[in-house]
Parts: sequence; C-alpha cells; structure tokens
Amino acid sequence: MPSSPLPTRAERHAPLPPEVAERYAGFLNWDRTYFPNLVGLVVEELRTDYCRMRLPHRPELDQPAGVMHGGAIATLVDSVVVPAIGTAYEAGRGFATVTMNVQFLGPVIAEDAIAEGWVEHRTRSMAFCAVEVRTASGRPAASGTLVYKVSSPRPPASDGPAS
Repeated sequence: MPSSPLPTRAERHAPLPPEVAERYAGFLNWDRTYFPNLVGLVVEELRTDYCRMRLPHRPELDQPAGVMHGGAIATLVDSVVVPAIGTAYEAGRGFATVTMNVQFLGPVIAEDAIAEGWVEHRTRSMAFCAVEVRTASGRPAASGTLVYKVSSPRPPASDGPAS
C-alpha cells in the first residue's frame, strides 16, 4: 500500500493481528466491481480501529466548477470507516450506515483526497466513527461523523435445504 507524505493518526492505533490483516488484505479487490471500485478508492493503511484511504483525482470526479464533487468525497468518508470497524469483529458481520454527517471544509482541486477514519466508540451492535479528509497537499477538505449498525454474525452456508 502506498504511504501518505502527510502525518497521520495511524500511530495511535495498534497494528492488526496477522489473521485480521490477512482477512482485510483484499479489501476493495473483489471479484466484481462495486461502487467504491467505480469511484476508485484505494486502501493505504489499515490498523485496529483505523483506516486511511485515497481517492485519486480524475476529471470524471469533478463537478462543472472544477472541484471534486461532494458525492465523491462523501463516498470516501462513508467507505474509509468500514474496514476500521471490521477489524474488531469476526468475519461474517455486515455493516450499515445509520447516520453520516459531512462538513465540507475546502475544495479538492485537481489532486487526490486522503481520508483517515477511526472508531471512537463501539458496542456489540453499533460503531461510532470520525473521519478527516485532506487534499494530497495537506489542506483540510472535509470532516465527518458516522454511526454504523453492526449485524450479528451470519450463519455459515449449508450444503442443502434446512430440515
């Protein structure tokens, strides 16, 4: 994963245990294209309760005024916390956004957006998160707070009909 030249919050979070690192090694590298892939998100670093993602700039993400569209930035805000949340739960849980508040602090013009997302508090079924987005040159672009619902583990798939 490429590293960011900006100081990060990563050092505040423990490295992932090997089994969790292995489970998340392919995050965003799925067998089909989902919306985060379409937008172009890239994971740069993942630690316990923390993730840093980059949204590489490309003209298709801009609005007519020449700045990155707020929807693209909101997608980055919403997506960066998903693996951060998942690092503390066993495989097979689903995560769903309950609330997301985004404050746009400045424009992203012809450069990448970099988000750091972390879990501030969690319960068995909820995760409360925060996000900071900066431009690649270090200017504040957005901040966000999110609440996610964490589902119970899904039962393993069976090989036949239930009896």
